[in-house]
Amino acid sequence: MPYVFQLSTTSAFLFSSSISSSSHPSLALEAAVQRSVLRNVLKKHKRIPLGSQASDLNNVLSSLNNYLPYLFALDSGLSGKHVRSEEIDVVLENEVEVEWRASLAASIPGREAPRVKGRGLDYELCFVLNTLAYTYSLLARVQIHSLYASTTPLPEQRTSAITAAKDQLLQANSLHNFLVTRASDVQLPPAAVDISSSTQSALASLALAEATLLAVLKDDPYPAIVAQTRNKDDREWMIKAPEIPKVRAHLFARLCLAAAEHAGKANALLGGSNTGRGNGVDVSLVKYTKDLRRTSRAKACRFFGIDAELGGKTGEGIAWLIGGKQELGLKANDEEVSRMKGLAKFKKDWTERREDKKIEKGGEWGSDAGKLEEGRVIEMLERKWNKMNDTINTQLIPPSGPLLANMPSGREIHTPKQYIPPSLDEDTLARMRAPPDGANSANIGVDSDDSSNEDVEGRTDLPGAFPSTTASGSNYY
Repeated sequence: MPYVFQLSTTSAFLFSSSISSSSHPSLALEAAVQRSVLRNVLKKHKRIPLGSQASDLNNVLSSLNNYLPYLFALDSGLSGKHVRSEEIDVVLENEVEVEWRASLAASIPGREAPRVKGRGLDYELCFVLNTLAYTYSLLARVQIHSLYASTTPLPEQRTSAITAAKDQLLQANSLHNFLVTRASDVQLPPAAVDISSSTQSALASLALAEATLLAVLKDDPYPAIVAQTRNKDDREWMIKAPEIPKVRAHLFARLCLAAAEHAGKANALLGGSNTGRGNGVDVSLVKYTKDLRRTSRAKACRFFGIDAELGGKTGEGIAWLIGGKQELGLKANDEEVSRMKGLAKFKKDWTERREDKKIEKGGEWGSDAGKLEEGRVIEMLERKWNKMNDTINTQLIPPSGPLLANMPSGREIHTPKQYIPPSLDEDTLARMRAPPDGANSANIGVDSDDSSNEDVEGRTDLPGAFPSTTASGSNYY
């Protein structure tokens, strides 16, 4: 958690071939320069191993933020809007045609989805904003991953990381909400599932669900205790036992139920309620939203159980924990787990070790939306409370079915913010009034290191000649 998105790549394009401006002649060229930089950064980011991509995300974020003001300036000029009280005269000479890779599209296993060609500046704008939202979600993953470092973070560091991740997810939510309105007014290719209105609405709900769970995680001590006990490099237990402060259990439970509602909405919008593969969307994202809903409901059950146990109702608290395990699809009690033998027990242990290795390497960890981690927390509390209930105050354990059926509605904690598009400053706008320097404009967007599965622009082979024969006359044998 959060979901591990793959950043889209794009083809080369020159705005000067389609757009001109009499009031700001250099605008199209400068926009093309910033787009070329972004394209190269996305290509290089894609080639970095997955475990090392986190350190490159700030470069991607900077390139996106540098390009967007120019893109919105072109959009405002075509729409007849002013930029900082200044009118920009933009003329569309030819239709803008660009290609972006739809990273969420369902594809053959082992092969990435092809690029999708779209027409219009809105198509370019939607994909750039969508890539920015993915970047914020990935940056939130980096913050959460720091909580599982070999050195147990201090409470202040933990709170700071969770707060930063929550703010980044809320920023991603505002971008997706902005794209819901923007994409609804644009005729998009059916294959561009990433920027469709239904997908953007689902991603907005998903980001809000994850941000809500992070608001709970900030004051939830139990996952940190479980992570600390499983950390081989931690030695704090030799000094003192971990402290478990009292939590606002009932409030946290309702927040988790709100997160479950958002995750369920995202799953339904992606088509996960009708088919197992979704509506043209990668099955892993559909499965993630379903697992996130289960995890959120299990967390709510755990907090209702903590609230009952704090009130002296240990039996009811254990019933809530059993209900939480049912939500996660785990065995109902320890007796069934103890009877698990052979391949089933080996599979469970292997799954846990594999997830721990993913966290250590920083790869695709958290693909189960936190189900495994929440299951460990519930099992820890269940063992503790069962021991107390068997030795100190014996209480009957009621059935968990009626408790799950009478759970209250969720409670919201975040108010989605409106995304404010960036704009060029006055000095940059004044500089755009000068005529462009066309010395290097012909090579913008053309790269010499394109691989076979990327773009093939900039080829200088002579038509009908041997492939190694170039226009410069140099041959390679």
